Amino acid sequence: MEKTETYEAFYQDKFDQKPDELCSDIMQFNMISAKQCLTGAAIRYRRRDFYKVSFLKGHYLLHYGDKSLEVNGTALAFFNREVPYTIEILEENDIGGYFIFRESYFNDYYRSNIRDLPIFAHGNKPIYLLNKSQEKTVDQIFKKIHQEMESDYEFKHDLIRSQMITLIHFANKLQPMQVLYQRIDAKTRITTVFNELLDRQFPVESANEEFGLRSASEFAERLGVHVNYLNRALRSTTGKTTTELIAERLTSEAIALLKHSQWNIAEISYSLGFEDPSHFNHFFKKQTSQVPSSFRL
Repeated sequence: MEKTETYEAFYQDKFDQKPDELCSDIMQFNMISAKQCLTGAAIRYRRRDFYKVSFLKGHYLLHYGDKSLEVNGTALAFFNREVPYTIEILEENDIGGYFIFRESYFNDYYRSNIRDLPIFAHGNKPIYLLNKSQEKTVDQIFKKIHQEMESDYEFKHDLIRSQMITLIHFANKLQPMQVLYQRIDAKTRITTVFNELLDRQFPVESANEEFGLRSASEFAERLGVHVNYLNRALRSTTGKTTTELIAERLTSEAIALLKHSQWNIAEISYSLGFEDPSHFNHFFKKQTSQVPSSFRL
């Protein structure tokens, strides 16, 4: 299972820094230059537990949720922590960079939820292609943030948050990119992202752990598409509905837990999101024509 990448894991993976080696400020917010990115590990297609705002210059493919957009020029991108994404570099450029921050960095200061901002809403295409004038404005904001990061001013993060808000309002006035990258079939793309989200739910590591996404509508909401569209796309590429694919994966995970864990059947049923063992037994028998106990070794 490809788990959500944590803020700490990001630093370990890209810069070989452990959490206890980082100062408290960096654990909430940091800015990374494009030059630093070029020497790091390749970005994997997955969700993070932090937000990211990128200032990109060059030739890129940005895969965000079920959408792919081609950028050849300068762009500003806002990445929601709950939507999987990756950036495919077609032509390297060491100009630009990005900053990352935890949700609490914003929420605790403004006493509001960053998820409520339209720019981070599900279904939004948060990629803004910039003209020369807009590029200059964004570049100035990023430079101001960088200058504050380098300063010893006691209240520098108040100023950084102020610049973040300025950048968000600036982007809200722009029109996001509407032209999608057409060389990747949309149904294939959404199937890939659905499978990635489905894989992420497993394996279940604790009988007391709250299970993640379960229904077709939950997956569709996370992907920012209508459930009917998701069903049509999956049926076209796999021959099966969203519900059927979820049920197949739940069944295979249930069999693995029955064979290889010490959990009792009630614990397995709760860990997989069933309200009670009777519902799990009914589901399992419908899928396999056998009762769960028949798979115990």
